[in-house]
Amino acid sequence: MVQNIVKKTLIFSIMIMAFGCSAPEIPPEIQIAEKQEHNLWLSGAEIYAPEGFNQYRISLRKAKDNLIKEKSRFIWFQDYRPVQSELRTLLDAGHHLQKKIWDTRNIKKAGISDKLSFLKNRIETLKGLTEMINEGRLARKDLIKAELLLSEATTMYNKSDFKAAEGKLKKLSGFIESAENTLRPILDRYADRSHITKWQKMADETIAESKKTGIPAIIVNKSERTLILYKNGVPFRTYNVGLGRNGSLDKSFAGDQKTPEGKYRITKKLSASRFHKALLINYPNEEDMRNFISAKKKGLIPAKSQIGGLIEIHGGGKESMTYGCISMDNNMIDSLFSLVDVGTPVTIVGAVDHNNTLSSAMEGL
Repeated sequence: MVQNIVKKTLIFSIMIMAFGCSAPEIPPEIQIAEKQEHNLWLSGAEIYAPEGFNQYRISLRKAKDNLIKEKSRFIWFQDYRPVQSELRTLLDAGHHLQKKIWDTRNIKKAGISDKLSFLKNRIETLKGLTEMINEGRLARKDLIKAELLLSEATTMYNKSDFKAAEGKLKKLSGFIESAENTLRPILDRYADRSHITKWQKMADETIAESKKTGIPAIIVNKSERTLILYKNGVPFRTYNVGLGRNGSLDKSFAGDQKTPEGKYRITKKLSASRFHKALLINYPNEEDMRNFISAKKKGLIPAKSQIGGLIEIHGGGKESMTYGCISMDNNMIDSLFSLVDVGTPVTIVGAVDHNNTLSSAMEGL
């Protein structure tokens, strides 16, 4: 019995001398991995590489469990080399994951930068279009909201909060689309060849009449906001004009605030008008009446609507938006008033050229 005790004591002493009584060092890779995990999170791993980051966390948790299990063993039997190898593999994977995150961030950053630039130019283009037509006021509310969101998105982008920036850009795209939907139907008619061909024909006939009879004739061009007075078929004077609040469209009924399109004549000269001086034209003419009746039958205008009248070329300023008339600065209506008489042809058209101001602007959409 005594011999066995002595023998065991001897063996224990030899083991202590051989291995010592201190535990093996914990692999330093565990602290490095924990710091790497935090840095990956700060880099936006949950956003830019969610699957890879989730797998990284699972592997780190497994390595920690293995480390705890190894620490629970008797110090003589602790061996951290397998866990250390596992952690080194994890750290290598973390380096690759970090590179993937930065690559994805840079791609995202470049994409958002391009989109910010594109949408800024889009807003500026649309704002320019709203200045060309009175109906542009209907789209400006959406464009103001879009500009505010663009500013917020730019701020988020500069803070590298790309997810928030994308959310703002998505929302502002909706306001831009709404503004486009408001403007496009109005502007499309100025790029429509059938409309332009019709307008050209009316203008050419009026100019030919002036040349044949020697009397003055007026051509109002909506797209260019001009009134040209012809003498003997040749342009004599050009004036800038304003139109109805919805003047880019053809008048359909009373109260629509649109400026009519067609061939008319001056029926009365008013030297004392609420708008300085005025030239009354014969709207509605026979064609206007036919179109009005047809539109009513088709349900395109309110059933109780009237066709309206009292369309004039008057003073008051070319910048004012009228209820459908054509407005001029007072000194300009003074000039025109002295050059025309009752019976002078007045033809109002949308455009006389396929490459008019509004169709050219449409190319930016």
